[in-house]
Amino acid sequence: MPSESLIDQHVLRVHRALRPGFGTEVAVYGTIAVSGLIAVTSTKTETSAIVLVKVAATVIIFWAAHVFAGTVARMGEKDGADSHVGFRTALRGSLTYSLGMLSSAAIPALILLAGTTRLIPDELANDLALWSSVIILLFLGYVAFLLRGSSQIIRIVGALATASFGLAFVALKAFVQ
Repeated sequence: MPSESLIDQHVLRVHRALRPGFGTEVAVYGTIAVSGLIAVTSTKTETSAIVLVKVAATVIIFWAAHVFAGTVARMGEKDGADSHVGFRTALRGSLTYSLGMLSSAAIPALILLAGTTRLIPDELANDLALWSSVIILLFLGYVAFLLRGSSQIIRIVGALATASFGLAFVALKAFVQ
């Protein structure tokens, strides 16, 4: 990789610390899903506690479905000449791969939790949780293009393109309310 700026070195250090669950395809998808969930559940009259419960329940259900689907798919794969991948191996692989879906909800969930404990007002917690997803997507997009060795302008464009999915939900929330 070409010489990285000091900022890029720090970005990569953060990214390495957050792996394996954060920064994967599943984490990007999970972050986009969390953004959508927050956008449609966090109305002006909805408390951050209710939003947190709805988001957590939905993410856990989607994560479980993802683990199940991954396990079933992996069990159909060959593990050598004539044997198939066993259940435990398939489950372990699926759990590892799907970790990003849970980790993607952690930061928005912590912000919503701050609203439920009244550290910050409900409406602010709901908005910050949604915007945190945009920032996470921005970060994940930037890292993806940084790891490819893309130029600085391509990294920024890639980061903005990735973040645009979160921004679409910010716009949806503004439109719905």
